[in-house]
Amino acid sequence: MSAILDAKKSTVDEITAKLTDSASTIIVDYRGLNVSDVTELRKQLREAGIDFKVYKNTMVRRAVEAKGFEGLEEVLTGPNAIAFSNDDVVAPAKILNDFAKDHEALEIKAGIIEGQVSSIDEVKALATLPSREGLLSMLCNVLQAPVRNLALATKAVADQKAEQEA
Repeated sequence: MSAILDAKKSTVDEITAKLTDSASTIIVDYRGLNVSDVTELRKQLREAGIDFKVYKNTMVRRAVEAKGFEGLEEVLTGPNAIAFSNDDVVAPAKILNDFAKDHEALEIKAGIIEGQVSSIDEVKALATLPSREGLLSMLCNVLQAPVRNLALATKAVADQKAEQEA
């Protein structure tokens, strides 16, 4: 009996550790997906460095309770899978949202984004954001714009002077 309790406690500790380390956690209902669809989803998530696990809801409830995340108890019903991402906040939401568009059986239930419980709408809004690299690229373009415009204006003035002298 104590071996079973120890195994359950270690599972709860594992989930709690993953929730602590995770930058983004998404809870989905995968009921209705066939084996090939789940395998394809796992492959996409694994390639992005995202851990995708199925745990018993009672174990997840205890871990969520230990972490103090309010409002997740009602989504922890039925078969659930959880995607944990330690690095990229946007990647799991984007992959799961895109997969849910193609496979209606996959339903996003809730998420934990950087320590805050998020609703379905917030997770879907996060999924529409560009990737980290895309955002950095946009930031670089914004930072380069004034310098580029100054260079173009300087070149235009130099060209105009060259035309006047000629």
